[in-house]
Amino acid sequence: METVSLRLEKGFIAAMEKVMKGHRYATRTEFIREAVREKIKDLEKQEALFRLEKAYGAGAKKGRKITDEQIHKAGEEAFEEIAKKLGVKLD
Repeated sequence: METVSLRLEKGFIAAMEKVMKGHRYATRTEFIREAVREKIKDLEKQEALFRLEKAYGAGAKKGRKITDEQIHKAGEEAFEEIAKKLGVKLD
């Protein structure tokens, strides 16, 4: 594991520790790791939704009608792609 140094303002640390206590985080490191994981998940979801929107918009611009079934399938594929990147097994 690699070490990363991080400087934060005292007020920010105080607010973070208050939230940590309310959600039972044992250490700052645990809290920050989970925050980074969540941010990565959010950004990957945004990218997948952007690709879905782009595909939908491209079809609409060409005069093709995109069916709800196609949108649903594209959404499932995006979800599976994110799960694979995160190492989550889907049943």
